[in-house]
Amino acid sequence: MQPESQLDRVSNRVQAMKISPTIAMSERASAMKAEGRDVISLSLGELDFNTPESIIEAAHLAALKGLTRYTAPDGMVSLKRAVRAKMERDSALSFELNEIHVASGCKQVIYNALAATLDKSDEVVIFAPYWVSYSDLIEFCGGTVVVVHTSAGDGFLPDPAKLAEVLTPRTKWVLLNSPNNPTGAIYGRERLRQLAEILAAYPAVLVMADEIYEQLTFDSNIHVPFLQAAPHMRDRVVTVNGVSKTYAMTGWRIGFGAGPSWVIAAMAKVQSQTAGNSCSVAQAAAQEALSGDQSLVASWRTILETRRDHAIGILKLSRWLEVPQPLGAFYLFCGVSRCIGARTPSGAILKSDIDVADYLLSHAGIATVAGEAFGASPFLRLSFALDIKSLTDACGRIVEACDKLVR
Repeated sequence: MQPESQLDRVSNRVQAMKISPTIAMSERASAMKAEGRDVISLSLGELDFNTPESIIEAAHLAALKGLTRYTAPDGMVSLKRAVRAKMERDSALSFELNEIHVASGCKQVIYNALAATLDKSDEVVIFAPYWVSYSDLIEFCGGTVVVVHTSAGDGFLPDPAKLAEVLTPRTKWVLLNSPNNPTGAIYGRERLRQLAEILAAYPAVLVMADEIYEQLTFDSNIHVPFLQAAPHMRDRVVTVNGVSKTYAMTGWRIGFGAGPSWVIAAMAKVQSQTAGNSCSVAQAAAQEALSGDQSLVASWRTILETRRDHAIGILKLSRWLEVPQPLGAFYLFCGVSRCIGARTPSGAILKSDIDVADYLLSHAGIATVAGEAFGASPFLRLSFALDIKSLTDACGRIVEACDKLVR
């Protein structure tokens, strides 16, 4: 008998998964830096600010007081209370403690919800461009991904009519993400109401509202929670959020969800058998983040808006790029259709946005993420969550590299 290959030992569902493209690009950039290359990464979705000292101190004090043992699998009661108070304060939404779930980051909250509810042949509707992990998580949990495309001309907003076209008796979830990663689009109250009207004809369909970027909005735009626009759907909506983006806590790995108790209970069961509780001291830090002084968030938002405008001003100097202005999050989703078919200085033809991203990394030392990873081409996602000097340098290099292209 021939020995099986190492790949044969890996499950089919894992073989089908892709490494997160954002992480993959970040690792390529890190490897080039380790070789001594001058590389600036615009690929990862995290703020460059330090976690506020009060939050760090809360974790420190919790550890000193002995909060270093198991907690309830789906979160400490004190943190759930902080989540409940935060939802009331920021969204005017009320939840009982048994309607709140805490996990190690929003990705795990989303996974737990999908794993707890999806069976084979169940469909999940997502709108492209979408966050890179949605499709893989759905498929890993046995579901079928149904992609509905949005258009730049409509501000990358989900079209209710297109949603209506894809809903079937097999639809289990519709996943909404506002403010959106990667486009920065914000779904307004009226658009959310229109989506809810379509969903009214499908009472068995659940809605997952990923609102992790809710506090990062610009130009006086405000985030509208889906449940504010459609309160009558409360019994079938799970709102996903966390502390990673708002409080510069990506490494602390604390996310939370709020929704119907039966879904939350099922998610807790998944959590108890796959990961157990999130880090206890990180939970204490998240509790402080949600309950403590919120003034720093407004100042960070102002800094990010300044950086956004600065980056757009530079990138628009290139005739090769289309640079829409995002209303939220901290990404630019730049159109690079004019680059497709162009020739690089080395003579290579750029055939896709992946080629454009590779060109910018190899020739300009700038790491971006191709739009294909988000289900939309030809685009590039660029994070502007870095200091103004580095951002200026990075955008300048992009413009210079693009200007070297020829037809």
